[in-house]
Amino acid sequence: MKILVTGANGLLGQHLIRQLVNEGKFTVHATGNGPSRLSYTREVTYHPLDLTQFRQAQALVEKIAPHIIIHAAALSQPNDCAADPTACWRVNVGATRALLRGAVKAKSYFIYVSTDFVFDGKNGPYDEQAHPNPVNVYGESKLLAEEMVALSPLHWAIVRTVLVYGNKVPGGRNNFVLWVRDNLLAGHSIRVVSDQERTPTYVEDLARGILLVVMKHAKGIFHISGKDTTTPYELARRVAALLGKDPSLIQPVTADTFPEPARRPPKTGFIITRAVRELGYVPVKLDEGLRQVLDV
Repeated sequence: MKILVTGANGLLGQHLIRQLVNEGKFTVHATGNGPSRLSYTREVTYHPLDLTQFRQAQALVEKIAPHIIIHAAALSQPNDCAADPTACWRVNVGATRALLRGAVKAKSYFIYVSTDFVFDGKNGPYDEQAHPNPVNVYGESKLLAEEMVALSPLHWAIVRTVLVYGNKVPGGRNNFVLWVRDNLLAGHSIRVVSDQERTPTYVEDLARGILLVVMKHAKGIFHISGKDTTTPYELARRVAALLGKDPSLIQPVTADTFPEPARRPPKTGFIITRAVRELGYVPVKLDEGLRQVLDV
């Protein structure tokens, strides 16, 4: 069974592709910007591609004719989206439209990876029935892409997730947990917001959740995250405790302390009952995920 993964060079992409390869049931194709950074070079056919070259993106899907597409590529930094909305919409909306056009011709099963930022953060945590209401350009672009997927004639699934953390991958940027770790190990003081709530997601759990969606050929929206609700400040203190570092290096502040271009929803996080019930999804506890990343 042929499967195509976009965003292959990213944190999720690299972990997801490793799990797909290890499953041993798929012929894996992958695409990303620039050269491949995947370690599974022999088991994966890699196609370098700028997804905003819409005709090329559609043509690649039609050429491969994958049974399944997992669209994980995105411009995912809210501030970058606020600074350049055109680029954000080209990547998050235009590329999704192009892939969908190719998928319709190939009759692919289409799985779209989305975000908690489709919600306004007033009434979290959220289940799949909650009404989206994004507060920034990034969230708006992801919601529109979701709507295009859901309105397509394809068999489809949308996997939303929250604050993903994990071991750094080749060429990848730091995630929040690694940023905290690096600063604490260097003895640097950091300021971390204490007035936002999330359910942090271990990247291995997210990849496993997507694999479960694939294996069950599930349809609809699934919230895939950790179970533990915490603030970024509390999460940073957990990292400090596990590393045996001085928690006084971490100063709690409010979101107003950081006047960013893109608003953040204050309280998101997910209720994952549907994924647990229908997929058999069981995430690790937060401290266990952190131990695996921090190697403690």
